[in-house]
Amino acid sequence: MSVKAFELVPAVERDQVMGEKVRINIECIECCGKHLYLGTNDCFIHHFLLEELTTPRGRLAYSAQKLLHKYLGLKKPVMELKAASAIERLIVLCDSSITVVDMVTLEAVPTGGTKLKGVTAFCINENPVTGDAFCVEMAVVLARRRTVQICSVHEDRVQLLKEVSTPEQPCALSLDGYNMCLALSSQYMILNYSTGASQDLFPFDCEERKPIVKRIGREEFLLAAPGGLGMFANAEGMSQRAPVSWSESVMAAAVCFPYVLALDEGFVTVHSMLDQQLKQTLAFRDGQLLQDFEGKVVVASSKAVYILVPLPLEQQIQDLLASHRVEEALTLTEAAQRNIPKEKYQVLHRRILQQAGFIQFGQLQFSEAKEHFRKGQLDVRELISLYPLLLPSSSSFTRCYPPLHEFADLNHLTQGNQEKVQLFKRFLISFLHEVRSSDGANGFREDVDTALLKLYAESGHESLLDLLASENSCLLADSVPWLEKHHKWMWIKIINGDLKDSTRPDLFEYVVDFLSFCSNLELVWRHADWALQRDPKIGVQIFCRRPVSEEQRGQLNPEEVISYLQKHSQALVLYLEHLVLDRRVQKEKYHTHLAVLYTDRVLCLVSRPSATEDQISAARQKLQHLLRDSSLYRVQLLLGKVQASEQLLLERATLHGKLQEHGQALNILVHQLRDHPAAEEYCSWASASRSTSYRQDLFHQLLGVYLDPDVPGGPQTVAAVDLLNRHADVFDPVRVLKLLPEDWSLPLLRPFLCRTLRASVHARRTSQVALGLAQAQNLQLQHDRLMHRGGPVLVSEKKGCPLCHNTFSEPDCACLPGGTPVHIQCVARRALDLPSEHRQENGHSSNHT
Repeated sequence: MSVKAFELVPAVERDQVMGEKVRINIECIECCGKHLYLGTNDCFIHHFLLEELTTPRGRLAYSAQKLLHKYLGLKKPVMELKAASAIERLIVLCDSSITVVDMVTLEAVPTGGTKLKGVTAFCINENPVTGDAFCVEMAVVLARRRTVQICSVHEDRVQLLKEVSTPEQPCALSLDGYNMCLALSSQYMILNYSTGASQDLFPFDCEERKPIVKRIGREEFLLAAPGGLGMFANAEGMSQRAPVSWSESVMAAAVCFPYVLALDEGFVTVHSMLDQQLKQTLAFRDGQLLQDFEGKVVVASSKAVYILVPLPLEQQIQDLLASHRVEEALTLTEAAQRNIPKEKYQVLHRRILQQAGFIQFGQLQFSEAKEHFRKGQLDVRELISLYPLLLPSSSSFTRCYPPLHEFADLNHLTQGNQEKVQLFKRFLISFLHEVRSSDGANGFREDVDTALLKLYAESGHESLLDLLASENSCLLADSVPWLEKHHKWMWIKIINGDLKDSTRPDLFEYVVDFLSFCSNLELVWRHADWALQRDPKIGVQIFCRRPVSEEQRGQLNPEEVISYLQKHSQALVLYLEHLVLDRRVQKEKYHTHLAVLYTDRVLCLVSRPSATEDQISAARQKLQHLLRDSSLYRVQLLLGKVQASEQLLLERATLHGKLQEHGQALNILVHQLRDHPAAEEYCSWASASRSTSYRQDLFHQLLGVYLDPDVPGGPQTVAAVDLLNRHADVFDPVRVLKLLPEDWSLPLLRPFLCRTLRASVHARRTSQVALGLAQAQNLQLQHDRLMHRGGPVLVSEKKGCPLCHNTFSEPDCACLPGGTPVHIQCVARRALDLPSEHRQENGHSSNHT
């Protein structure tokens, strides 16, 4: 698909080159900055100065001023010109010889060194390898020798560096670093003249058509291939781009990224290097030359010279977008990154992405549009503004200029098609939801939330309540009228039955859930009483689901909640249960308060004739569970409340146990309740997490209560025997035998005695085994220690004492820690000297104090 990428602008007119001569033809061109050199068929070099001008219409034009022309005196056409600006020289190929002239005066410069004659073609190395900034590297093809000479051109000499043989006679070449791309008589090839490695590319008959070998970048070349193709090849002989398709009669090619230009008999064609598609065709008759010079593309006929001026990339991209060619525009934008400063490119790239997104938005390509909006960091208000009445009335937003799209609003876009309208609104809901959950709404959250609320309300979307229940920035002035317009009424009126709204059947639970996480405490207190009156069990969750802290925003102080719930007794109990049992808050007042409420509830039920056994049992189980598990409540207070009730004996026993009054507790359980299993369970509970001796004393105390002869009914022999037989491992048999009456028979105690003796024997044998293992381990450790200390100590006449530095004359020696041998007398002397040295050190340090 076409795009206008270049404009053809005249640079050098016919009269400026030919004058009055008719048969003068341009044979070659060279451009260096503002300087343009032409070589003609009459052996002249013409030097022009090109000045860029801007026309009143803002177009680029060129003015050429002729500075000089010079006759070389060889009567042959000037075939090639190459500028070497570093040394201010112009390299000329004329009459098969290389001549060096001054760039300013065009006078021939005498050069020593190698004389280059019989030359058919040459090229400059634009990626030199010598590292000398004041010379130019070039490759020269010599006629009928099948060789290429690598030379360096200096101000005053030409030096031959290397001569490289080729399989066939080269017709054309291009050079990049050590890599030469050659058009031989029958094929193209890549040759590395440093390593000698070569790679054949593809066949090409140079006699049938003119070869093209052009360097287009580092280690990459453009070649004219059979079938009218422009092939790309790198230094390894591989092609990393698809070929471009041009005509069979291409005479020359040039590159102005991202385009490849080709010249044939009547046209200049422009192909993209990015997608290899033909983008533009310019009519150009009598074309002879096409070359690029540092981003400037020059095309010449035999009589005149023109400049192909590239249109700004931004204009090309906008033309593509105007034609809705989104992918091409984006590809061209990404390719432009190499030619545009980073900050400017980022701004351009974001805008192009936003424009592309709106084009695809208008074509209902919502997934692509969303991705481009996201990457382009679109101000979401640009999108919201297309939807009538969605932006808040207080919004000061104005659309971007120049505009990002051509749409007035959604009505203009859909032309009244309601099905399309709903598609666009569903897309906006999806997009705003994603924007809201990211950082894309920063700075204009009110606009986003208000627009989303309006869309939810209008469509009856299920997420409306979620939006309202979460932290939001919806503007009340816009939201309330909109909700009423679409019959989305106040929750309390709906729940109370005053209004009808089928948004959610579980609306009361939803409201409680909303209040549970609402950070607006004023709103919570305002509606809490209504929720508690409607359903205390559900309403109290407003407080139970909140963190127990008063230091952070949106959290409630439990003291305030408890004070507030005094008028809602059921909710108060549930909240205290939440603090004590669920949250396990360790505060005495909460535990005591809950225990008192439990106790009052039990006493009330016990005194009420209509209360059922199940109700009383459930209430007592709650109280007993709290009394046993908690250690924070005020025991004496509760004991005073249950003391007068004969029906709460078990609770009294538990409270006496909390006060370590185990005798009173066991008497209540054994003699008043006559509940022997409860007494044994009490002993296990009261001795939990205690020492073995404490547990043993408690069970002996229970045995003593059973055997007490002074209580009514006398000793409880059966209960005592059952206790001994069930818990034989807890009792001390000696203490038990002393406590038992002498008239008890041994068969009665046989189970207890057997288990006790067996346990005693087992304990004795286990301790003996443990003692034996410990002794064996100790013996092994002593053996290892002796083996470690008993190793040989080597002493010789060549080995010195580390204390006196004299050698050993006798085998007698002492050992320092670590096994180092020393003289016995040295150790003794050292031991005597240590106290005096210590005193001297102390005295020395005291003199400095």
